[in-house]
Amino acid sequence: MQQSSHSRRQFIYQMGAASVVLPGLSVLGLQSCGGKSDKATAESASSTTTTQGSTRKLGIALVGLGQYSEGQLAPALEKTTNCRLAGIVTGTPDKAEKWKSKYNIPEKNIYDYKTFDKIADNPDIDIVYVVLPNSMHAEYVIRAAKAGKHVICEKPMAMNAEECQQMIDACKKANRQLSIGYRLHFEPHNQEMMRLGQKEAFGKINRIVAENGQVQDESSPWRLGRGVGGGGPLRDVGVYCIQGAIYTKGQIPIAVTARKHPVTDREKFSKIEEGMDFSLYFPDGTIAGCKASFNDKYNKLRAEAAKGWFELSPAYAYDGLEGKTSQGKMEIENVPQQAHQMDAFANCILQNKPTTVPGELGKRDVQLIEAIFEAARTGQKVLTKDVVQILDKSALMS
Repeated sequence: MQQSSHSRRQFIYQMGAASVVLPGLSVLGLQSCGGKSDKATAESASSTTTTQGSTRKLGIALVGLGQYSEGQLAPALEKTTNCRLAGIVTGTPDKAEKWKSKYNIPEKNIYDYKTFDKIADNPDIDIVYVVLPNSMHAEYVIRAAKAGKHVICEKPMAMNAEECQQMIDACKKANRQLSIGYRLHFEPHNQEMMRLGQKEAFGKINRIVAENGQVQDESSPWRLGRGVGGGGPLRDVGVYCIQGAIYTKGQIPIAVTARKHPVTDREKFSKIEEGMDFSLYFPDGTIAGCKASFNDKYNKLRAEAAKGWFELSPAYAYDGLEGKTSQGKMEIENVPQQAHQMDAFANCILQNKPTTVPGELGKRDVQLIEAIFEAARTGQKVLTKDVVQILDKSALMS
């Protein structure tokens, strides 16, 4: 999710395949699940990615009512076509009462972390959206799948690739779809970066710059590695750099190098890195220079190609994205990103088609995060030949 000085979710005290390219699989054109026409332009990129007038709205239950759920997801659900806010899961009774009143949520659709598994008996809820600290993602995705629900999991998918695979396997065993909360795949400025890069509209890309930083405060201790832990800038905001570089280039990195930023506050950054510079090396020789930080502000995605350049700045925010190229400004409107994201997933379920951002995509990025940490630890270039070979090419598809 977007870098912000505010947490997308509170610290939890109560613990209680659009287009994918995989070995042996062909590219699937899934316009109804987030894809675009091959004739896409900056203008058409700003159009909705969801099917209008669905006969049934799927019920979504939000697991974790922190600032991201409160400030982004719940308001976005009021703008969706294919889904609605049907239930909540929280360990805080006061929050449950507040949400119940504000969104008219039935008592039977309100759960805490101990009663969560009873959601299996609730036909009002079709999708569970896991909006918890990173270290809790695997547990609740697996429990949601066992309860027979489709799942959206916030990024990063999990703490390691082994957890990712367990989540994927649980959803496949339950015959339920798993999607990662990669909202920018449904955002028109970033879709245009995909289109321009993957179609080589300005020629071969030679260099990519992807930077994402925020000044993180103490409002969400888990981001700083405390309590349930699992935070840090590489996982939290650096994943956008990884994503942006890959979907702009349209290739999977074959190696990475990395270096941690010097620590300026040893108390604040005692459990996590303060920041990270890292490079992604692509098969054709292109290099993406990336950086992520919890002690500085930057927000850019830029591609330099043989016949020009194109960039977003800001690139990863919830709103106010701006793009330009060597030929001029991208005339693209901002959209409600989370509404587009959730509508697209609901539409995939309604049409029984795979999502453009499946669990395998999340696993790929977690594998790359692990490789970056290893490169920083050893000071060596780390090969990424075992990383899942999956790409989102939806911006090219009809």
